[in-house]
Amino acid sequence: MLLQKSRIIVSISLALILIVAGTSLAQNKKPDAPWFFIQITDPQFGMFDNNASFEKETELYERAVAKINILHPDFVVITGDFVHDKNSASEINEFKRITAKINPKIPVYYTPGNHDLGQNPDETNLKIYKKNFGSDKFSFDHKGSSFIGFNSSLIKARLEKPEQNQFNWLAKKLKKSRDAQHIVLFCHYPFFNKTVDEPTAYSNIDQDYREKYLNLFRDNKVAALFSGHYHNNKLLNYGQMQLVTTGALGKPLGDAPSGLRIVKIYRDKIEHTYFGLEELPDSVKY
Repeated sequence: MLLQKSRIIVSISLALILIVAGTSLAQNKKPDAPWFFIQITDPQFGMFDNNASFEKETELYERAVAKINILHPDFVVITGDFVHDKNSASEINEFKRITAKINPKIPVYYTPGNHDLGQNPDETNLKIYKKNFGSDKFSFDHKGSSFIGFNSSLIKARLEKPEQNQFNWLAKKLKKSRDAQHIVLFCHYPFFNKTVDEPTAYSNIDQDYREKYLNLFRDNKVAALFSGHYHNNKLLNYGQMQLVTTGALGKPLGDAPSGLRIVKIYRDKIEHTYFGLEELPDSVKY
């Protein structure tokens, strides 16, 4: 009799454990549960010491990668200027060596910067970039939202045929993504830094191309565009779209310390915070 009662108690306990575990699993798999990714930009190996060395960049990137592995985002996007000298094999290899330390379960996506391709890239520069880093653009869906990265150096350099081909590709991707919860874009250059009608400058997209692309983004209800290049933080809006320029993981050129951005995706909103490496939390709270 006692044995039978013990078996019943054990059975009830196991059932309760399974129910609790199943409930917890179901909660974790809720399609509307918030989640996060990380944006890094401008690690720019070689910039601190004008290509004579990259010890400082190594230190900063090693620390960032260690924290990324603790936080375990859904993915990481690096928005260009991986190195200061596109022809430096040692800078490229060091960037790739440390990037490879990111947990392989965390996907990493790239968009090229002007230092990765050159100020006036040609087909040879593009081929070398793709050999070192893979495609110069990407597109994927994740948990109901759409994420697209593109090569803003083609736009800045006014490379007519490659730019138009990319524009057509981007337009098709955006059209297919219209039913997504959020559409989020990534590139290196900010489209503007103060006002949408500001003059063309080194750190923005030329006015005529700016209008062309911003109209495309607006018409397709893009929620946010994340960029770098400026080595400082800047938050702007174009209609309902957030334009987020993120400070450099490498050498700062403004008030923002070397760091990265944590981007939280909710069902009805996108929130993000820039953290200097000294300020990074050990977990992300919603």
